[in-house]
Amino acid sequence: MTYCVGMLLSSGMVMLSDSRTNAGVDHISTFRKMHVWEVPGDRVIVLMSAGNLSISQTVVNLLREGIDNADGTTETLLTVSSMFDAARLVGEAVKQVHSMYGDSLVADTGGFNVSLILGGQVRGRGLRLFQIYSAGNFIEASRQTPFFQIGETKYGKPILDRVLEYATPLNGAMKLGLLSMDSTLRSNISVGMPLSLVVYKRDTLELAMNRTIHEDDPYFSSLRESWSQSLSNTFNRLPDPDWEEPLLNLMGSG
Repeated sequence: MTYCVGMLLSSGMVMLSDSRTNAGVDHISTFRKMHVWEVPGDRVIVLMSAGNLSISQTVVNLLREGIDNADGTTETLLTVSSMFDAARLVGEAVKQVHSMYGDSLVADTGGFNVSLILGGQVRGRGLRLFQIYSAGNFIEASRQTPFFQIGETKYGKPILDRVLEYATPLNGAMKLGLLSMDSTLRSNISVGMPLSLVVYKRDTLELAMNRTIHEDDPYFSSLRESWSQSLSNTFNRLPDPDWEEPLLNLMGSG
């Protein structure tokens, strides 16, 4: 399984993914799920994937080698002129993989399962963030919905729903993303280290950070410990229910 989160902010973009693809008593595999196309001064495009590994790897290879158009030209994420065209190209790659392998995958595994988050900026165009589905269609993030998740989403969503806003600074969004990931790591063994983190400042056309976070990373370790302790302390300070005694009396009267 996987957990990936992409956040679109007024100041830029933060994207974070784990690297575990299979987990069991005797089998744990890790593969990078974040892929970067960067030409400083021209474009930064980041793609994260969840679902069937063979599908996502084939999609990425198609995007790197190029997809042929009817007019004889070939497109890659290094040649598209906008992020909308990038999302369209990724969707087309998904459709081509489905055309090649969809029937056999459905027969073998029962489904065609892939989802992707695509974000970035091309020179002269705006910063945009998309979620792309297994049918090749996609939706776009907005000020009102500034983040997307794919994979094992339920554990890391509550803190993002409560705290993240379009105006959240990049450092705050990094912290929220890591806390969201920590909740997922604690609750689901199929999501695992190391993590891939990229940070992009709007209109700079080069990554501000491209970092791999390992289990022994000092900041992430400290953040996880501080967050757990803060939750425990806050819980202990919360008032007890003031309706406990009447409820017990009511139960006893039966």
